[in-house]
Amino acid sequence: MPTRVFLTVDTELMWRHHVAGLAPATIVQRSLEPAGVGVGWQLAQLAAHGLKACFFVDPMPALVYGLDPIKRVVDAILKAGQEVQLHLHPNWTGAQAGDCGAAYGPFELIDYSLAEQRDLIAGAADMLIAAGAPDPVAFRSGSYSASDDTLAALAQLGFTYDSSHNGSENPWPSAISLAPRQIAPIAHRGVIEVPVTLIEDQKGHLRHFQICALSVAEMKAALEHAVREDHAAVTIVSHGFELANRAGTRANGVHVRRFEALCQMLAERRDVLATAHFADRPEMALDRDDAPLAPSVLRTRLRQAEQLWSNWVEERAA
Repeated sequence: MPTRVFLTVDTELMWRHHVAGLAPATIVQRSLEPAGVGVGWQLAQLAAHGLKACFFVDPMPALVYGLDPIKRVVDAILKAGQEVQLHLHPNWTGAQAGDCGAAYGPFELIDYSLAEQRDLIAGAADMLIAAGAPDPVAFRSGSYSASDDTLAALAQLGFTYDSSHNGSENPWPSAISLAPRQIAPIAHRGVIEVPVTLIEDQKGHLRHFQICALSVAEMKAALEHAVREDHAAVTIVSHGFELANRAGTRANGVHVRRFEALCQMLAERRDVLATAHFADRPEMALDRDDAPLAPSVLRTRLRQAEQLWSNWVEERAA
């Protein structure tokens, strides 16, 4: 059985653009289609390489800016043959348009009770469906903020999968009662937890598999490690806005090249690294003892140098 690859893209209106007081249309554009490398460009790259991806879409900003932006991005994702699942940043519950972020609800889902989490997730799912998405079967909490109560709420609501466990953010805000190094899918609290994949970039230090967090060399090594060790799954994170600078006004060349390289690597290895949709309920082994890639000083130092370039040149260039 090939290693399942969940290539996930968290898709949301960005709180920092709301706080900056930008016009609603600008917030939408810089969050979802920034600098020509947003959701639309990513969908085109996935199609060109024949890859499946899951777009975790947060409908909560519709409470402030209306459902139309969510409908448009959901429609684009589904028309491209990719899947939409549920993402949730609860702070939008208290937000108001035009107040530059003065009003907001608690930012972390784990700060809500079990009943409150269930109601928030149910309401968000209803909004996502109203935006044109099929009934969601998978969930990822904003900022990976989830606990066993979150999984209990998801199970009560009929979800099959959660993908919020991120050992590099454990025990806060990623607070599910699994070991930080748990990267294999596991049945837990009534759902199948599909953790974000990690590498050990330095001895005893975990770093998650995200486009803006790992170099091409680290991604390649992590994928080869997963194949070599016959891992059940690899779960990769990106964001709709992640390939642009923080302002959403210019493409970040380092991140764009990483995304392109990742797509190429997955396309070339599709026989052993099979991208999957959660809605397909792909067959995969559960509760394996898969371990993160061990550290390499050279890989880490090269990424740190590249990251400096990304932070100081790609972010600051006009």
